[in-house]
Amino acid sequence: MDTSKYLVKQNQKVDLKTYASSEENGLTEEELQEKLIPVSIEKLQELHLKLQAEEEKGIVVVLQAMDAAGKDETISYVFSRLTAQGLKVTSFKKPTEEELSHDYLWRFHKGLPARGEIGVFNRSYYEEVIAPRVHDLLESTPLPDELIDENIWNIRYQQINNFEKYLVENGFPVVKFFFNMSKEEQKKRLLERMKDPDKNWEFSFNDVKERQHWDGYQHIFEDMLNHTSTEYAPWYVLPADNEWYSRYIVAEVMVELLEKINPKYPEITGEEKEKLEEAIELLEKE
Repeated sequence: MDTSKYLVKQNQKVDLKTYASSEENGLTEEELQEKLIPVSIEKLQELHLKLQAEEEKGIVVVLQAMDAAGKDETISYVFSRLTAQGLKVTSFKKPTEEELSHDYLWRFHKGLPARGEIGVFNRSYYEEVIAPRVHDLLESTPLPDELIDENIWNIRYQQINNFEKYLVENGFPVVKFFFNMSKEEQKKRLLERMKDPDKNWEFSFNDVKERQHWDGYQHIFEDMLNHTSTEYAPWYVLPADNEWYSRYIVAEVMVELLEKINPKYPEITGEEKEKLEEAIELLEKE
């Protein structure tokens, strides 16, 4: 797969209307589920084990989207297949009073991975340049008045870029996926959740409420992608109407990233190797 076609290059002008939410790729869901994705997951599992064993780098994965775009399912079908000890998944909701009393990035540190881990952000610090703009929430947050002006979003973009650069420079590569879903597909998925008793639990009335701000969200998503896709922390725009194909892209991008990191199993040498041989001999004599 050529994953570069979904990559947002640094300083690229993004217009989401030019990005397909669905594409004809000649692949059936059966091929994706039974052949292609399992092969990618197998590669990803082996590379993840090496990352975990080496304990030199960790990976930060950001998932952003409108409701029902497929973030949770991507976690279930891709990331949850990895070793639990080396995986950290964190979902972020509306900030609490305690979280609002700190800087806006403070609450997201708890989701960062340790070395050897993949940390998945189900929504992320990017919410802090999305929801407050859509709903004009800054006036109700405990920010000093002098910080609230027309430059605040560009300042936050710069702060986020610096934060991600800091992570990368300290051995924590960052990769970000935006699920580009059409309005019609979201309607279809929300209605499915609402009409199917077995899926009612997935539905939130807030999903329909937020849908009323669709155009505003799309404009802000474009602005976000334009300002924060960098060479060191790139965004990938997924054709999210094709659920299984989007999961395949995510798996392939993760394999490519891990292959670039090239983690290796630690090699036991010297005194440790002698101890290992003695332990093997001891057990075999039992």
